[in-house]
Amino acid sequence: MRLTTRILLAGGLTLASWLSVRRPDAGPVGNDDVPEPTKPVDLTRYLGLWHEIARYENGFQRGMEAVTAHYSLKPSGKVKVVNSGRQGGLEGPLKSAIGRAYVVKEPSGLNAKLRVAFFGPFYGNYWVLDRAEDYSWSIVGEPSGRFLWLLCRQPRPDAATRALLLERAQALGYDLSLLRFTKQPRSIAREAAAPKTPPPEDPGIPSARPA
Repeated sequence: MRLTTRILLAGGLTLASWLSVRRPDAGPVGNDDVPEPTKPVDLTRYLGLWHEIARYENGFQRGMEAVTAHYSLKPSGKVKVVNSGRQGGLEGPLKSAIGRAYVVKEPSGLNAKLRVAFFGPFYGNYWVLDRAEDYSWSIVGEPSGRFLWLLCRQPRPDAATRALLLERAQALGYDLSLLRFTKQPRSIAREAAAPKTPPPEDPGIPSARPA
């Protein structure tokens, strides 16, 4: 479950369609003072499959359930992003989008900010604002405060984990009343598999970040 540009699938997918600028598909501001990331991120541990537990609703993801984001390292050192979800419900048609991302190099060396693109050279912000020590959950946002994703390695985390995610998101300054909880299937075998015929990857423009 984002990186902040349109990492969503064409029609709506979670984790990824995030631009830090105001867009017509963005919802209301849920945090008018988004904090800078403070925890370092080990990219190799962050890779893999994430399930979206909740999000701030947005136009590009509207109606999407069973949303997942899969990150893998490309030979170039960038990150391949595959966002998937089902339109209209758990039995709805599967939609996927492929993007690319890279880590923003900063003096802090935290590696917690990424830039993600799904269309041409247009990149958006993806900030890992908080995460579990074992990388079992993650909270992703961006500077405008209009996008938020709560992600977990498990599609249906236990009550304690869900409560912790909400508590941490609130501590970061987010309005929990704007959260939209994502339905996830009991069996993840079908959703975890990459699409058999994924959409062609946008070659984009070479950049200094992983995507």
